[in-house]
Amino acid sequence: MKFLKITVVLLLLVFLGITCNKKKENTTIESVQTGNITMLVDETLLPVIQDEVEIFESRFDAKITLLPKSETEIIIDLMQDNSKVAIMARKLTTEEFNNFQSRKIKPEQARFAIDAIALIANKNTKDTIVALKDIINLLQQKPQKNIKGLVFDNPNSSTARLFNQLAGITVFPSNGIFSFKTNDEVIKYVSENNGMIGVVGLNWINNPTPAMKQYLDKINVLSIIGNSKNSANFPSQNDIAEGKYPLARDLYIVNCQGFVGLGQGFSTFLTGESGQRIILKAGLVPVNTPGRKILVRNDIENNKK
Repeated sequence: MKFLKITVVLLLLVFLGITCNKKKENTTIESVQTGNITMLVDETLLPVIQDEVEIFESRFDAKITLLPKSETEIIIDLMQDNSKVAIMARKLTTEEFNNFQSRKIKPEQARFAIDAIALIANKNTKDTIVALKDIINLLQQKPQKNIKGLVFDNPNSSTARLFNQLAGITVFPSNGIFSFKTNDEVIKYVSENNGMIGVVGLNWINNPTPAMKQYLDKINVLSIIGNSKNSANFPSQNDIAEGKYPLARDLYIVNCQGFVGLGQGFSTFLTGESGQRIILKAGLVPVNTPGRKILVRNDIENNKK
């Protein structure tokens, strides 16, 4: 009997030890440089944010899982507390911000880059310049020149929202407007269909996946004549930085964690030296210009004979 009691006690201790070890293994201590987090990211911004995350994870003991979604889906997830951090092409509206404050949460919103929406066309299309007023006329179902149709990634995307605002409409008309699910699909479709104009995030052009390069060879990025200008501007870093390109937009990281965690750490990284260099390399405009490192040598070796 005594032996049985000892055996039961030993088994109980072993069970408790295993349980405690499992709890210890499953416990993740989150700080600005450590832990695991899932971040929402506007699908139009995915390539450059993937690059940022890759470098961040290589430097710190952190795992960031990116969840690409449309802008509308991101806002819904934030409001329902499905995720606490999002990379977006706009700030929260006053109504959205007040919603968080009513729950004792003050979102932190940091601007980290200036992006642009690019308009693309098949290489067989003769014109490489398009007037923004013609795009708006098509959305408003008014007469316009030589545009068969517009192709968007998603009717709920940030690009769609911007064009709806420019045209003063709430929903896309059914005539001449097409949408898919991703920017890659838009690029592929335009590369195979002459006369269509695709609407994509610029970094999908500057940072293509290997599989997409074959389709990029079959398209042109268009220059745009703004509503108040006669000159056409290309989505280059220079034209975006000088405010000449009419479809530029600010990018933000929105952190609703409410504590000092990976959201704040990644935000600091994005706006810091390393994060801004990645933005610059991606063809976008950093909000904080990274410094240049100049190597000065006292002795110059002349190897010429």
